[in-house]
Amino acid sequence: MTVTWEDLGWKRLAAGVGRCRLPVWDCTAGLVAGEGAALLIDAGSSLAEGEKLRAQARSLAGHGVTHLALTHPHFDHVFGAAAFPDAEVFGAVGMDAVLSRVRDREELRADAVRGGLAAPTAEEAAQRLVPPGHLVSGEWTLDLGGGCQVLLANVGPGHTAHDLAVLVPGDPEVVFCGDLVEESGEPQAGPDAVPSHWPAALDRLLDLGGEDAVYVPGHGAVVDAAFVRAQRDALAARFGVSR
Repeated sequence: MTVTWEDLGWKRLAAGVGRCRLPVWDCTAGLVAGEGAALLIDAGSSLAEGEKLRAQARSLAGHGVTHLALTHPHFDHVFGAAAFPDAEVFGAVGMDAVLSRVRDREELRADAVRGGLAAPTAEEAAQRLVPPGHLVSGEWTLDLGGGCQVLLANVGPGHTAHDLAVLVPGDPEVVFCGDLVEESGEPQAGPDAVPSHWPAALDRLLDLGGEDAVYVPGHGAVVDAAFVRAQRDALAARFGVSR
């Protein structure tokens, strides 16, 4: 029997493209299935969550995850990365340093525990963090086979200093935004945010996807271009950024 996206709690967004909303932090994971290759966008908040995503992705794509794109270096998006040992890992330039430095790993662990992740679970994930081996400074096109090409774009800084977006061409086009866009709550600006550049990062997202694209926030339901523009304007007003 064929497994559908809905069977596993995912939402199909376009042919071969879908996303799920993970529990607790309402964090998004995305999947793009090509012919013999598959890209997962973000890896969940723990090794167990990553392993669950790996199994679901295999069921949906018909083969294992070959590529993993990490949208930014926060625990709820990267702590499951070690569950994909055979995948090529991509991130924005500089993200490798964040996930390699002892002090940054410790801060991610502490942030996870503050957020409610069990201390032993957070410790294990922090110790096994996987820095990206492929660093995107501008744009990088991935060929997943069967005519499926995906664009990785370094659109930050904004939510962090290392924000990566993923554009999947098609009808409709789909843009995975990471936490540059949030729907289920106010966009979070922690100590590693770069507020002065955040509205411009959203302008770059809008340039990537255009008016008719589906935009997938890092947390919450999918949105349209009008929502992204409104959030851009709200962030510019919130942080006193002239546009």
